[in-house]
Amino acid sequence: MPKQLHQPVTKDILDQVRKLICGVRHAALGVVDARTQHPSVSRVALATLSNATPILLTSALAAHTASLHADGRCSLLIGEIGKGDPMAHPRITLLCQGLKTQPYQHEELRDRFLAHHPKAKNYIDLPDFGFWQLDIISASYNAGFGKAYLIDGADLILGSEVKF
Repeated sequence: MPKQLHQPVTKDILDQVRKLICGVRHAALGVVDARTQHPSVSRVALATLSNATPILLTSALAAHTASLHADGRCSLLIGEIGKGDPMAHPRITLLCQGLKTQPYQHEELRDRFLAHHPKAKNYIDLPDFGFWQLDIISASYNAGFGKAYLIDGADLILGSEVKF
């Protein structure tokens, strides 16, 4: 029987992951390209709702926006690289379902996004920009060599009850 490679998820690990998700300013967004059906990756500005759900502000001109409209399945790669071996730094891949938000939600989303990206005030209200909520399905967290975790997306949402 193969050795279990993933470590048990604890409250401390969930806190680390939420801190990583809520603390970054950008991420790599992976989508299924609507035109070619190939995987496509873009750098996007990232913010979160108060419960740690990721949100994006995208332009209708961006290929990833058309791709999210066609197929909401997407992923985010989040992590900052510092000095030394880049593989030793924490990173997380989130498998998500992208949902186009409704106009009644925009005031809260606008406030959250601008708190994280103040310079977005230059384009946030342009008519071709809109918000996406990325509901987390699952996560793969790598906290460094030999520290890999598989996490249920519901466990990352603040206010959800997690059983260990």
